[in-house]
Amino acid sequence: MAKNVLITGVSSGLGAGLAESYLNDGYHVYGLSRRLPPERLRGDRLHHVSVDLNVSGEIPAALHRLLHSVSELEWVYLNAGVLGEIRDLVEAPLEELKHTMNVNLWANKVLIDALLRSDISIQTIIGISSGAAVNGNRGWSGYSLSKAALNMLMMLYAREQSDVRFYALAPGLIDTAMQDYMSTVPDENRFTSVRRLRSARNTDDMPHPLEAAGRIRACLGELLRLESGSFADVRHLQG
Repeated sequence: MAKNVLITGVSSGLGAGLAESYLNDGYHVYGLSRRLPPERLRGDRLHHVSVDLNVSGEIPAALHRLLHSVSELEWVYLNAGVLGEIRDLVEAPLEELKHTMNVNLWANKVLIDALLRSDISIQTIIGISSGAAVNGNRGWSGYSLSKAALNMLMMLYAREQSDVRFYALAPGLIDTAMQDYMSTVPDENRFTSVRRLRSARNTDDMPHPLEAAGRIRACLGELLRLESGSFADVRHLQG
């Protein structure tokens, strides 16, 4: 039987890294993202539907188009997300915060609900979280709020759904386009975490997406030993 994985945000960053890693191991990868995945990933085992996860009403139909012939998913990675601007919460417009919450939180609720209402057998759903969900670093405003809420979302579903395992997983630092943005944040004295991120780039502490995906997959056995609904950081799991 074919091995299947669903990944959101497969067009770039960690999502593309996860897709490549699973494709290399013979999986069928089912991906949702606004943009097409990189050309190097396209082939018979990559199945993709474009959708804007900020438009929640379009998600169920897109998911149905993508998974209409699928009966089982071994893994689901709720990876798609947006950062928003690094700035103090008092300076963050409410509309920006709503957008961040829509993509990072509510889109995942819609996706989970659609999956649970389907006839697809699902083993494990992993919400890609962040250390920002728990560390409260200055400047991360809507991103921190949305990832903290995502952690609770996964915990609540775990309490309700005993047949599916749910986890929130912080993947650690990853060298993605987000790091390009970090180099443009002007006030690193005010936002000290930005300085730490800049210094980690081009070191082993900030792998590229494919390597980061490998580190995540190496830790999955340890993750599954945790209680369903748990939050974990890949840097604290033994791969």
